[in-house]
Amino acid sequence: MKTFKYISTRIMALGALALSIAMPAKAQTTESAYFNIDWQYNFPIGIDFADKSSGWGMNFEGGYFITPNIAVGGFLAYHSNHKYIPRQTLQLSDGSALNTDQQHTVFQLPFGVTGRYTFNRGEVFQPYVSAKIGMQYARLSSEYNIFESNDNNWGFYISPEVGLNIFPWFYRPGIHVAAYFSYATNNGHLMTYSVDGMSNFGLRLGVAF
Repeated sequence: MKTFKYISTRIMALGALALSIAMPAKAQTTESAYFNIDWQYNFPIGIDFADKSSGWGMNFEGGYFITPNIAVGGFLAYHSNHKYIPRQTLQLSDGSALNTDQQHTVFQLPFGVTGRYTFNRGEVFQPYVSAKIGMQYARLSSEYNIFESNDNNWGFYISPEVGLNIFPWFYRPGIHVAAYFSYATNNGHLMTYSVDGMSNFGLRLGVAF
């Protein structure tokens, strides 16, 4: 878990640095492009291994408008969710037993391509619908005593999203809010636990360029 917090802290710091550079200046992006940098809050669905909601995540996305309303681009996001397991005895596959408490973590890092349809381009309020398709790297982790066990796996990722970009000022950036659902085909096995598919519902709040 310390590793994921370290990654999260560094990525958040990079995002803050990017915002500090961009905010004093007039928008340098053309009207044909868009960029979003978001903090996100995530609710796992059916992932018993680590089912607690958390705000340990961010989303980075950018694209280019190929028509007045349709844009294509790319995205990268990450999130980690956690769950504390009280002390119990686990019967392992090799015939041994383990009596301990645990701290479970699921780390998800999806990336790929995105398509977006935006309404009211050029206005203050610009709602949109989008879909993301790509791959997801996932890591299951269990910390117990002074030890840590991990399982790394890959899966296919898909995520529909609805959102709103708000540009209240003449100079960008603006405000971005969104809600999303995601599903990935990741399968993982760790100790006596298994994960077959990963679904999430989440909210995003960030900056729009």
